[in-house]
Amino acid sequence: MRLHVGCAMWTHARWQGRLLPAGLPPGERLRAYATWCEAVEGNTTFYATPSRSTVESWARQTGPGFRFVVKLPKTITHERRLTGAGDDLRTFLEAMEPLESRIHALWLQLPGSFSPADLGALAAFLHRLPRSHRYAVEVRHRAFFEDERSRGVLERLLTGFDAEWVPFDTTVLFESPPTSDAERDAWTKKPRLPRRTHALTDRPIVRYLGRDDEARTIGGWRPWADTVADWLREGRSPTVFVHTPDNADAPVLARRFHDDVRARVPELEPLPEPMPSEPLTLF
Repeated sequence: MRLHVGCAMWTHARWQGRLLPAGLPPGERLRAYATWCEAVEGNTTFYATPSRSTVESWARQTGPGFRFVVKLPKTITHERRLTGAGDDLRTFLEAMEPLESRIHALWLQLPGSFSPADLGALAAFLHRLPRSHRYAVEVRHRAFFEDERSRGVLERLLTGFDAEWVPFDTTVLFESPPTSDAERDAWTKKPRLPRRTHALTDRPIVRYLGRDDEARTIGGWRPWADTVADWLREGRSPTVFVHTPDNADAPVLARRFHDDVRARVPELEPLPEPMPSEPLTLF
């Protein structure tokens, strides 16, 4: 029984010297983060495919049980909209090879304009993908959430490829007006969609966005703690990413989410203690 938790990134200016040791070189920050969380969203790959040597560094800094959910580049999902992207896809898959089994899923985050009318392109793209990886799809068009037929077609399509539907739960963010600059910025950028808690595979993935107020973030994830506990009892192996608008305490909150689920499922093993932010001393 295993629940992996993580954040949207493995380095953040406000973590240095507070949650993670100060002065860590870039090539060691993932290693330190991996003592806090056992999964991470690979958001940087959306903007550019990294070099193979960079990905080799990611592999060296993490154990074989660490989970990367790696986002496909925007050239594939947003610019080419899954059509005619064979060369870009091959380059990306070759770059990701050093991660091996650490790739929990390759993540297709589709633009809000990608509608039910575009599902033919998604089906053709998934059909061409190598079966050596698992895939997860995030959609943002409201029809998939509000129209039963569109939702059913997408679910059947993804199930046929053993691909997961990734929910991005922003309901807590939008339940009341923003109270910080980071929340105001998130209000302009994040999608407003209904919460979805139905898993299609044995490896569900959840993205949860709370508030900069810790209590509201924790209170808002209670439905997810219940759902994830049920998934664990069913034999599924979920991965949950905890976000806040400023992400200042995201690793702490991710671990707190794990604790909350463990309170519901005592058989779940606790997370190891994280790396201290300051060197240990004898006195």
